[in-house]
Amino acid sequence: MLRLHVKIDTPQPRHIQRAVELMKAGGLAVYPTDTTYGLGCDIYAKRTIDRIYSLKGLDRDHRLSFLCADLSEVARYAVVEDRNYRILRHHVPGPYTFILPATREVPKLIQSKTRTVGIRIPTCATCIDLVRTLGHPIISTTVSRIVDGEAAYTNDPDEVVRLFGRSIDVLLDAGPLYGEPSSIIDLSGEEPQILRRGSGDLTWLGGGNLDPTLAS
Repeated sequence: MLRLHVKIDTPQPRHIQRAVELMKAGGLAVYPTDTTYGLGCDIYAKRTIDRIYSLKGLDRDHRLSFLCADLSEVARYAVVEDRNYRILRHHVPGPYTFILPATREVPKLIQSKTRTVGIRIPTCATCIDLVRTLGHPIISTTVSRIVDGEAAYTNDPDEVVRLFGRSIDVLLDAGPLYGEPSSIIDLSGEEPQILRRGSGDLTWLGGGNLDPTLAS
């Protein structure tokens, strides 16, 4: 495993480039986000995606989300109606993962049975630089393992090395992080629904429904 120490808000270009080279070659990466450490790979690296499922002990029905650099990239991989565009415009970049209808650009491996996909635009410069340098989205999931039926995650790079050191190819180490996983909000139905409460303000959602003042 290659361990590179990065400045989370101003990552060194040479470290970003090296990590992207490894991902293009099918490598598995751990990197800081604006919430927790993320585990990810090239969106088109099928075998590496399989490694993520195995490493985290995930059921194959569990769908993985991915990181985009901006809203224009989201529109390539997800169907964004006017109502949902207004929501995204107010809340990305940010600590939210949004579930949206998938377009044909999304590999079937990461689509749900209902043809939806989870998409996130983080505020973290390291993430954005990785996506832009790679040239397309990055599969991303919280660095965690299933313990007694529950997801146990870590934000300590040394712990990441201890748990996953032989299983990942590159670690972009920004030191300990102190966030929680992103909140997941399903926008694929008639009303927004909170699937997971995590980082980020959710007061704009009343009982899982969108505040009508924001939708106007």
